[in-house]
Amino acid sequence: MPNLRRPRHGSMQFWPRKRASSEVASVRFWASSKDAKMLGFAGYKVGMTHVLFEDMRDRSMTKGKTISWPVTIIECPPITVFSIKFYKNNNSCSQVFSEKFDKYLDRSMKLPKIKKTINDIRESDFDDLKLVVHTHPSLTTIGKKKPEIFEMALGGKKEDKFRAAKELLGKEIKVKDLFKAGQLVDIHAITTGKGLAGPVKRFGVSIRRHKSEKVKRGPGSLGGWRAQGHTMYRVAHAGKMGYNQRTEYNKQILKIDDKAESINPKSGFKHYGVVRNQYILVKGSILGPVKRLIRFTNPIRPDKNIKETDYNVRVVQ
Repeated sequence: MPNLRRPRHGSMQFWPRKRASSEVASVRFWASSKDAKMLGFAGYKVGMTHVLFEDMRDRSMTKGKTISWPVTIIECPPITVFSIKFYKNNNSCSQVFSEKFDKYLDRSMKLPKIKKTINDIRESDFDDLKLVVHTHPSLTTIGKKKPEIFEMALGGKKEDKFRAAKELLGKEIKVKDLFKAGQLVDIHAITTGKGLAGPVKRFGVSIRRHKSEKVKRGPGSLGGWRAQGHTMYRVAHAGKMGYNQRTEYNKQILKIDDKAESINPKSGFKHYGVVRNQYILVKGSILGPVKRLIRFTNPIRPDKNIKETDYNVRVVQ
């Protein structure tokens, strides 16, 4: 019987596989939009369930039948715009805060005493702007009150962004104001941390035969990898695994609803509790553990083969 040999798995696209610096994912690129509105939202991962709907898709082998799809539930309490950040030559040049702050916001940042008003800013003073928003975890059952803070981009031209930012400053935004059922989104989040993992789990190297010397769950001979006088970084060794920032493209929102009783089981969701706010159902699984903050944005490269259709799904508990 030939000896099965699998030197390593794992894409070199993500290297080094270091842990994320923050539990809140950063969005490095925003989709372009003509409308002057926020290009994303955020919520907390609740768990998974499945939905039923009548398949009416063209060219589908199950057309006319009731089929099941797995979905991920994301609870989306409203987010508040408490600041506008202005940029000049890709550098932050000024920041304007709202008149009132949430009572839990001082747990995440030091609140400013001297405030610059929006009337002190002119369009010639900046090239771009972004909204600084915070979440309301106290409205959920995840057991924390400290809000997450992150930036959110706006679509449209510069003057349209400035006008929209003035109107949104200090206001609460709900997910229904920005997204609709059937829409595609990109998911940004931090994956589940695994701690220290060996090369078999981390890179998928094959377990060596029982007569091998010294180790069975190691990468084997390092012969050609030692020519440089040191072990090259591409060798599959043990190390930190998980807790990385990743992006999933073109995930579809199947439902947006604010009736929590239609989704909550009698005993609540495992490790989460009950849903109290608006929630969305995303087709398939998404990265991250339960209670983790999930950011979703407009797709930067939407899949033209996926039609943005409201499937009229119903949740099965």
